[in-house]
Amino acid sequence: MQASVSEPRFFRGVIALELRDGTPPTHAALAANAAGELATLLGRDLAALVHGVRDCDLALMASHFDPAEALRPGWPLHRRIEELLARAPGQAQGPRMMGFGADAAGDVPMPLQCDRNLAGGGLRLLPFVLRGDGATAVGEALEECLLDRGMAAADTALALQDGLGAQIEHARFLSLFDLLAMTAMQYGNVGLEPLWPLLETALLRPDEDALLDAPPEPLARYAEGEVRIALMDPSAWRTRNAADETDGARLERGFAHFQARQRQFAAVLDAHGVPVNFVHCPDGGSDCLR
Repeated sequence: MQASVSEPRFFRGVIALELRDGTPPTHAALAANAAGELATLLGRDLAALVHGVRDCDLALMASHFDPAEALRPGWPLHRRIEELLARAPGQAQGPRMMGFGADAAGDVPMPLQCDRNLAGGGLRLLPFVLRGDGATAVGEALEECLLDRGMAAADTALALQDGLGAQIEHARFLSLFDLLAMTAMQYGNVGLEPLWPLLETALLRPDEDALLDAPPEPLARYAEGEVRIALMDPSAWRTRNAADETDGARLERGFAHFQARQRQFAAVLDAHGVPVNFVHCPDGGSDCLR
């Protein structure tokens, strides 16, 4: 079964926090009471955009994450919220708004903890879901308006700032589709555009294959839930990428750059939770990745 961004009865979104000067928040999560209050403010803000939000359950994970953690195969952050929502009381009592934050001792429970290796960065996300019979229609309406009109109200932004101990430049709501598009653009701006089709396939079409075969970029294939990257010795690399080059120093620099590019690709894929398998490729051809 393919993992989609939106599924019947669910809408998956995030509160995106642009931090002033990239200064990280003091707290990993809001306190439990503050998390519930923030969920209520979020529901109010979303319902002002699409009235049908009032008829859906809303659940917010009131801890902050790197964008790469929200964009992983199977959408694990949002799956955790959906599991917590499914176990929460009041299933038959009408639409609920709930926030999951730090416990009474101020500690963040394991399902809400961010990846410490991705704790920096100037953009942090708080994931949320809407669930209900009308969530599909509500989600379609939110997709149409969040990118242009999804700024958090002033009191919502203040609750985020105070609860997380953060200096927030902007707080806005995005769908996962919005986040995907924004990330694709950002990766293009930093020279990672060739990698995006592999990552997009892993996220949106995990049962399909995707091949990156565009010298001088690394040779890589997504298939069966992992990305295989071809390892080449200098001779195979030269045959594939620099057959006419004769200057030894330029060849050495080119091969070093190629290896660094492989490591960069692997690090990005790892941040997104996509397994990487390096495969020896003696002739520089893509058949070794099948």
